[in-house]
Amino acid sequence: MIQRVQSLYLLLSAALGVVCLCRPVGHFLSADSPFSATLYNLWVSTSEGSHSFSPWALFALLVIACALTFLNIFLFRYRALQMRVTSLCMILLAGYYAYYAFQVWVHTVPPLSFRPTVAAALPFVCIILDFLAFRATLKDELLIRSLDRLR
Repeated sequence: MIQRVQSLYLLLSAALGVVCLCRPVGHFLSADSPFSATLYNLWVSTSEGSHSFSPWALFALLVIACALTFLNIFLFRYRALQMRVTSLCMILLAGYYAYYAFQVWVHTVPPLSFRPTVAAALPFVCIILDFLAFRATLKDELLIRSLDRLR
């Protein structure tokens, strides 16, 4: 059934992931100019207008996690598979943060400082929502198993 609570968690997680894809996730600041570069999920945009596509893996990880989360809504008949896919999405989002930290470390040279945006916290909220969906799916699975024992 699509109207289960874990489906709502997964749908909200996918929506927040798409919002994070569209927003900048950080700004590199220097002492002499307010914004010297902006970090998006797909590129780093400098104040001169040039783009560097070095953080493309952030975009790829987030797109895969969002697509799997959205498709996971329709796996309601296969609860064990749904729990595995939810776990995979959480691992992908944790990998997103590892690569995000790596990109910040690589692009922050000593005169620059880094300021994350609110959109950088959205994948963490997605991890929490995926965990809640995992727990709700596990609860459904345990309920079905207990009903099978009663027969």
